[in-house]
Amino acid sequence: MHLENFKKIGIKIDQNSRYIECKCDKIDSKNIELDFPSVGATENLILATILGEHEITINNAAKEPEIVDLAIMLNRMGAKVYGAGSNIIKVVGVKELKSVSYKIMPDRIEAGTLLIAGAITGGMIKVNNVVPDHISPILGKLEEMGCEIKTTKNSISLFANKKLKSVDIKTMPYPGFPTDLQPLFSTLLTISKGTAIVTENIFENRFKFMQEIQRMGAKITIEGKTMIIKGVKKLHGADVECTDLRGGASLVLAGLAAKGITRVSKLGYLLRGYQDLDKKLNELGANITREEGD
Repeated sequence: MHLENFKKIGIKIDQNSRYIECKCDKIDSKNIELDFPSVGATENLILATILGEHEITINNAAKEPEIVDLAIMLNRMGAKVYGAGSNIIKVVGVKELKSVSYKIMPDRIEAGTLLIAGAITGGMIKVNNVVPDHISPILGKLEEMGCEIKTTKNSISLFANKKLKSVDIKTMPYPGFPTDLQPLFSTLLTISKGTAIVTENIFENRFKFMQEIQRMGAKITIEGKTMIIKGVKKLHGADVECTDLRGGASLVLAGLAAKGITRVSKLGYLLRGYQDLDKKLNELGANITREEGD
């Protein structure tokens, strides 16, 4: 999707070597219609077209808060990006950008990860420096399961002192349920009361990590883009491997809730997307030890 849309605006793509080589003398003014509201493709088109003498319109653009944040920063640098946060974004090329200092938005996926950690352990947690509206689908589902949620302008408190009940989830582009939090939420569902149906509409192979959760005692059936999860009373510790970023975080959360010791290997995936996750969880009462080489 990224490369095909680059071609539409005049970028020549060579994939004949082990590199992707892109060349362009001039960006063409175009109306681009994305086949799917991809976050990365929307961001890459914006970044590829902010300099020059052209006007680009991106239709069916992704609406994620990260895109709005990117546009705000670029505009402060002198870019002309209009409509971020809607499904139509217009980029008018400029000659140059200037340096700025900019504080990026809070990481909504990390915030959701920590909240689910509190829920899966039946604990109480308060997450500061977060925008509650950015993860409202998560908060709604957690409340539906039985968690008590309290929010302020920039904090979320969660109380989960009782057995949670299963709910169905379906991932969708923003403002729907985020695909990046589906693996973590699915892990929570493995020890919730009842049966849940999880439908993944964004990424293929998003259920791959569940093979590792099954080794911990989860009862899961996968049929295409649908996963059926029957809650169990308890997971048990096991040696498991990260298969991707969010799947790796899910294994850590499963280990927090499991009886016994869980060892998670191939942490490279996990470390790519979380800073000091083990330290933050330990501050909340977890018992996580990083072994040499992991």
